[in-house]
Amino acid sequence: KILTSHLHTSCVNEDDTNEDINDPGAAPYGNFINYYTFNPPENRLSVIPRTLLKDLGYNDPRQTTLLLDVGCNSGELSVALYKHLVETQGGTNVHLLGLDLDETLIGRAQENNPLQGVVTFTLLDITGDCAPLREHLARHERSSFHLTLCLAVTMWVHLNHGDAGLLRLLSRLAELSRHLLLEAQPWKCYRSAARRLRKLGRSDFDHFKSLKVRGDMSEHARQHLEKHCDMEMVRSFGRTAWDRKLLLFKRK
Repeated sequence: KILTSHLHTSCVNEDDTNEDINDPGAAPYGNFINYYTFNPPENRLSVIPRTLLKDLGYNDPRQTTLLLDVGCNSGELSVALYKHLVETQGGTNVHLLGLDLDETLIGRAQENNPLQGVVTFTLLDITGDCAPLREHLARHERSSFHLTLCLAVTMWVHLNHGDAGLLRLLSRLAELSRHLLLEAQPWKCYRSAARRLRKLGRSDFDHFKSLKVRGDMSEHARQHLEKHCDMEMVRSFGRTAWDRKLLLFKRK
């Protein structure tokens, strides 16, 4: 997916949720229909400082700060994040664009968006043609987003597009961003996702058995971004309620 309850010891993830939540295991791209009912926005916002944009130097009201939320699902986190980072600071000129590959989820995000104008949503697969993102940047006379969020998306791209697809995603995110906030699912969640799919009697993920990039997925992401994408990790915001790291990178 181009596109995470307070248990810290096991891999409590999208694929281990209760089966009565519209059968979440039937979402092979991570596009769960009621995702934020079992992973509410506060699970992540609790570790993201409200002063993040100011800390990064993005607090000049004379210039528009552009945020991108990759894999925004139905938009609840995008809206909550905007309020968390922007409305509490005051005077900051910020626009957030959320994207997802699921038409139903984007429709829901657009329909329920209380922040029309400053938060917008678009249907887009980040692994495909990103011309609409370039056009969005051009309209704002920018070459990159000031801050991109990619939260619990990497595993779905990896499982559906293989090792090469994961590395292409990371490279694309780096190319599009000045700062990147990344949450990579740990390897144990890959096994859980594959097991969940098999339990439902569906075919396994195309690339799961052939993946060579395994183990510490946050570390793999960090190494690729730093060695091949001219980025550096500047901060770790600890772990979410689902025991996942939020890593902040910046372009060198």
